[in-house]
Amino acid sequence: MNIELTELEFRRLLDMAYIGNWVLNSTRGTDRFDDYDIVESKLFSYCPTCGMPTLTEFSDGNASPSEAFENGGIHEAISDYEDAVFFEILAEELARRDMDFEPISPENYNELTDRIDEYIEEFEQNGIDNISLDK
Repeated sequence: MNIELTELEFRRLLDMAYIGNWVLNSTRGTDRFDDYDIVESKLFSYCPTCGMPTLTEFSDGNASPSEAFENGGIHEAISDYEDAVFFEILAEELARRDMDFEPISPENYNELTDRIDEYIEEFEQNGIDNISLDK
């Protein structure tokens, strides 16, 4: 199979492969999806011939993202995503808790979304500063 990409498209593909592999494997410890690691390695192995030698490192013949790649802003993008997802999930869970975890129905859907919106607004203004736990 041959795929033709511009340098910019290839660079974006590297970002997407890294982010995808991070989402799939970063929390799995030693139980990784190796086939995703292999695809990522294969893509990064093309960096030197595509004018991007600083984005990859080789060890035992395997390519991996270099420290320069990993420190080049990709983790900030992942972190921004994680923050957004965290607050959205937390807002929904708190709203559902406030509603005693009633099953969502057409009758209470607007109440749920209103409560979620209130929590999102709170988080946008104050982050988690006003969250407390009662023991």
